[in-house]
Amino acid sequence: MGDYPTLYEWAGGRDAFDRMINAFYDRVEKDELLSSFFPGGVHEEHRRNVATWWSEVFGGPAEYTEQLGSYERMLGKHRLLGITDAQRFRFASLMSLAADDAGLPSDPEFRSALVAYLEWGTRLALGNSQPDAKPVERAPVPRWGWGEAPPYQP
Repeated sequence: MGDYPTLYEWAGGRDAFDRMINAFYDRVEKDELLSSFFPGGVHEEHRRNVATWWSEVFGGPAEYTEQLGSYERMLGKHRLLGITDAQRFRFASLMSLAADDAGLPSDPEFRSALVAYLEWGTRLALGNSQPDAKPVERAPVPRWGWGEAPPYQP
């Protein structure tokens, strides 16, 4: 698949992920199921770090790994949060809406990859957030790709 752009490139690069993450956290701050995770609101540093994670996952620069501590840091942010199934689903739903808000590509191939990562990542976060969780302690930041469908070409 070397001839295809990364999901990061297809989405529009870092600016696109910044827009999506800001739109997402703007929604989270008003949401009755998720806002309690961020008393006082979602600060700029958190938004920037999450956009850095998403950028790397979707094929952008490895800045989360190089500057912020890789997978272990993200794991630590979710441990013992006790995320519920309803909160997991709301997170995935609001992120999908935020992709619309941010003007990310709406082609089915890109959105399929986005939703696949949302489902995979939120289910891992849910499991890793439970008091009795035994998560994988060390792993690379995942690198998401197109999956079964290459990018849309009219």
